[in-house]
Parts: sequence; structure tokens; C-alpha cells
Amino acid sequence: MSKLLIVNARLVNEGHISETDVIIADGFIEQIAPNFSGQFAHRFIDAKGQYLLPGVIDDQVHFREPGLTHKATIRSESRAAVAGGVTTFMEMPNTVPNALTQALLADKYEIAARSSMANYSFFMGASNNNLAEVLRTDPRSVCGIKVFMGSSTGNMLVDDEHILNELFRESPMLIATHCEDEATIRANTEHYRALYGDQATADLHPLIRNEAACLISSTLAVELARRHNTRLHVLHISTADELALFSNDLPLADKRITAEVCVHHLWFDSRDYARLENQIKCNPAIKEAPHKEALLAALLDDRLDIIATDHAPHTWTEKHPINAGAAYWQAPSGLPLVQHPLLMMLQFVQQGKLSLETLVRKMCHAPADCFKIDRRGYVREGYWADLVLVDTNLPTTVSKQNLLYQCGWSPLEGQTFGATVTHTIVSGDLVYQDGNLLADRAGMRLTFDR
Repeated sequence: MSKLLIVNARLVNEGHISETDVIIADGFIEQIAPNFSGQFAHRFIDAKGQYLLPGVIDDQVHFREPGLTHKATIRSESRAAVAGGVTTFMEMPNTVPNALTQALLADKYEIAARSSMANYSFFMGASNNNLAEVLRTDPRSVCGIKVFMGSSTGNMLVDDEHILNELFRESPMLIATHCEDEATIRANTEHYRALYGDQATADLHPLIRNEAACLISSTLAVELARRHNTRLHVLHISTADELALFSNDLPLADKRITAEVCVHHLWFDSRDYARLENQIKCNPAIKEAPHKEALLAALLDDRLDIIATDHAPHTWTEKHPINAGAAYWQAPSGLPLVQHPLLMMLQFVQQGKLSLETLVRKMCHAPADCFKIDRRGYVREGYWADLVLVDTNLPTTVSKQNLLYQCGWSPLEGQTFGATVTHTIVSGDLVYQDGNLLADRAGMRLTFDR
């Protein structure tokens, strides 16, 4: 039996920080206790001065495979993920072809089984005409059903009111929604095209995909969920206006309606368009500074349950079209983030905006509880060993030289974080250490206690 021993770690887990050692055997956490001896292990990590966290679970990524592999692949982006301490991801269905049948969904799982460095699950996609196929989805082996209630990258808009009602009424499992009202966006687009034509710039994005578009659609999703007692998870909340839709009067495990905030909506605001332009064009849009302040407050008081990335890479050329006069209209929405969410939130910790315990709860425990993932998201004996070591005294500066995204760029280039991810363990395998990837694949398919 191969064993790995981590000693002298400051474990952050379940609301506490404690000095301890951890023994990992055959993929699982075997024992947690202080003062083990190295004689028990084949491999040994001295974590003195470092924090040991459960691996980050990112419940919203776009890894672009199949069909869009000029942007990214499951292999490339999962490598970036583990380098940033993300040990588990859930990927969206707007690949090419869209994952709208059980066969196409199975194809994605086969690709991940061959190539993913991180643990994985994939959302089944809903459309206006695949309800019967959606209802065949197995809740024990698939993370959820994704419904685009507003169009984004790809064409998966579900705007048939009858179909939406049936989906929410019949779904046997969690529905995750992208909420932006299409009619509002179309009207705003026509208005600003008429005003600016080819002179439009990225700072118009939060005016076109505005607060009203978000609130109308999120309100509809919540109303449908309440009507049918659906298990609803609203993705990437971006406005203060939507926060009244969500409550903090129940523990997460008892909530039927939950919500997520993404790191870029906490980090950037509309002032950053002047510097980064289309690099931070995304859906829903990054909005004015008061919104990100309200989102952080709602995260801290548990109206918002999870921190995610919505990692969505595009090539540099796609983000900077040759026809500069129409660049805003042509540039696709989305930005690459999966290598840095932990460092971004650790920066919030160092700034006093967030505690380490809250970071772990929102990035590790809460996604596991929200999706009812089997034996992950916590550091517990008998759980899968998905673990991350971070050195909060060793800075990291983001540069093209240390990016692992296939697209080769990040809106965070030049940013220096006050911490470094030193080790990442996925399902018991040490896959990343001191800047080096140590394995070609290690991820496992998630299962769910439903």
C-alpha cells in the first residue's frame, strides 16, 4: 500500500485551523492527527509554515472540448486548474456539438477519462426541444442540468416558456441557470448599435447586459423553482439587484435555491474596461464597483453560497479582432481564470476582506454540499484526498511564462499575489509540486449522493 505523509501542516477545515499531520493511502485520507512518524509513508511532505486546504471545487468552467479545441482542451485547462489548487471541476455543455444527448454527454466523459488532471463532472444541456433526453440524466453520476435562460457563447438559449415550466417541474436533479433576459439584451444592443456603430467599446457591455436583464431572468428562475420545488442553482450573480432573491435563513444543505458568485465579479469592476477592454468582456457583464461590494457582503452573510470562476478561454486573436472598428461587437465573451481563483481569494484574506475559514467554506465545502458530491470537499478520514498546500509568505506574479492556459493570456498578467500554491493532490496523487506538473492524468469522475 503506497502512502503519502504530510506533516506540520496548518489545516484549514470545517471552520477551524489546527496543526496536524495527514496520512494518505490508496487515494483516501487514512488518518488525521499530529506527530506522525515518517516511517509510515513511502513519500513525505514537510508542510511547516504552510496551510493545508481541501482542493478547490469549481462548479462552472468551459474547457471547450469537443469542437472548440483551438481555444482550450480538457487536458490543457485541467493542468492549469491543478496548478492553481483546483482539484475538481464541473464543465458546461456549450461545446460543439452541444451536449444535448446522453451519447454526446458520454463522449465528454470519455475524453476526460483519458486526459483530465483534475476530477470532473459535466452538465447535461437543455434546449427548447430535448426535454425527454434531459429527463434521462442520472442524478448519481451527473452534476446537473444547465439551462441558458439568456444566450451566451454558443446557441443554447431556452426561451420557450412551456419547456422551461416542464423542465423545472420534471427535473429529477439540480438545475443550474445562466440568467439574463434576452429581450432586454436585444433591445439594449439595438439602442447602442444605433448610437455608436463600429465605435462601440467594451465599457458599453454592462449597459447592454445590464442589471434589469439579470434581475428579470433570475426572478423568473426563482419563481419557477418555488412553484415546482425545483433544486435550483443560479450561476454567476453579478448585481446587487438580484440579492434579495436569495436567503440565508437555512443551512446550505437545506436550501432548495442556491446562488454563486464568480471571482471576476468580486475582483474587477467597470473602471477596469479602460485598461483591459475586451479581455474582461463576459456574460453576465462586470458592472460598477458598488455591485462587487454588495456581492462580497452577500457572500459573507450566506445569501451567496459558492465562489466559482466561469473559466471561459478564447484566443487572443478572437478577443482582439482585426477589424478594430467593430472589435467590441465581434469579440466573444469570457475570460480564463481557473489557474488563479485560490490566489485571488487568498489576496482577499490578506486584505482582511475574507477569513481563511470562509474561503475554504465557499470554495471547497459549499460546492460539495450544494451538489452532494460523494466524499470530497472536506479533509476527513475516509474521504478522497483532494488537497492543496499554500505558502502565504511566498508571492506569485502572473506572467505569460507561468500560464498553463492553451490560450496563453490572462487579464491578471502582471498581478502579484501574496501567496503561492506549492502542492496539489488529486484523488490521492501528488500532481503538482513547486511549479512542476508531476502526472499526465489523475482525475476521477465525480459521483453524487442523491
